[in-house]
Amino acid sequence: MTSPRGSTDFATTRSATTAGSERNRARRPWLKTATVALATGGFALSSLLGLFSTAHAASLDELKLDYAYYSPESLVIKRNGWLEQEFAADHTQVKWVLSLGSNRALEYLNSGAIDIGSTAGLAAVLAKANGNPIRAVYIFSRPEWTALVVRKDSPIKTLADLKGRKIAATKGTDPFLFTLRALHTAGLSRDDVEIVNLQHPDGRTALANGQVDAWAGLDPHMAAAQIDDGARLLYRNVDFNTWGFLNAREDFIRDHPDALARVLKVYEKARVWIAAHPDDTAKIVAEESRLSLPVAKLQLSRNDFSQPQPGARQIAALKAAAPILVDEQLVKRGTDLNQIIDALVDGKLAQPVLAATNNGAK
Repeated sequence: MTSPRGSTDFATTRSATTAGSERNRARRPWLKTATVALATGGFALSSLLGLFSTAHAASLDELKLDYAYYSPESLVIKRNGWLEQEFAADHTQVKWVLSLGSNRALEYLNSGAIDIGSTAGLAAVLAKANGNPIRAVYIFSRPEWTALVVRKDSPIKTLADLKGRKIAATKGTDPFLFTLRALHTAGLSRDDVEIVNLQHPDGRTALANGQVDAWAGLDPHMAAAQIDDGARLLYRNVDFNTWGFLNAREDFIRDHPDALARVLKVYEKARVWIAAHPDDTAKIVAEESRLSLPVAKLQLSRNDFSQPQPGARQIAALKAAAPILVDEQLVKRGTDLNQIIDALVDGKLAQPVLAATNNGAK
């Protein structure tokens, strides 16, 4: 199939102007400090030169980021080569790394294998609480990953019926944490079931083969299980969804603020393009994930792309979900999760990019 290409790069001029303004603002604290240093003689000349050197963004030879089947924007951007085009003049190489789940993306972020990665919100909170140096800078969507799936002929009818059963879930991901929250609503805990740690696609296979009784699914694999296997959703609760975050490493944010702004500009371009090209998007998702077109269309129908800027709604959802991390002893005793969440969610970095998009649409 020929990929859709040639979309107009909207608000390029405005985005460039905004990015330039951001760079100037970023330099002002350094200039102020340098002025004070000159006045007081508190710095040696070599230190002052080093200060000015740090004020300029370091060159970026390679941009490392993930793509994931649960992030349609990442698939659209990768297919159309938009990031490669954005950074071509800088001779920056773009390295794409496949993430099969939030746990993998967070591992890659923590190790420095990627600079920017796509994860679920609560999974990012858990990772940051345990020392992963990240900030959530953009919402790629609110995907469907808050459901427990059983086979079509399963005798299990309620959450209470899961007691003593095997549930496939990928530890460190929102579906895993959703499972724990769902069990609590039925008066059950992790000790009342056997959680089998499998990556998302393997969980679907285990369910279909009868190796587990239920599976904490996510799209597109969950949509495929429903359409291709006849699987049914035992329990679904969209209110437990903690959104899909685009996270960046703290050192990348510090050293390459301009590059991050340009990545967010491309993500925003993809978000707008998806709304205008639903059929083309479905084809890309189907081909990239190697699933059928009906599966891709079901997945997209359950994605909310309307809130790209992290903010109060996401913070509220995370703070409502955070107690499960304490209840299940997934974080160190005494961890202030509200403080962790406030430090994680940073909507300011996307604000200029979104403002440029909105102005361009007028």
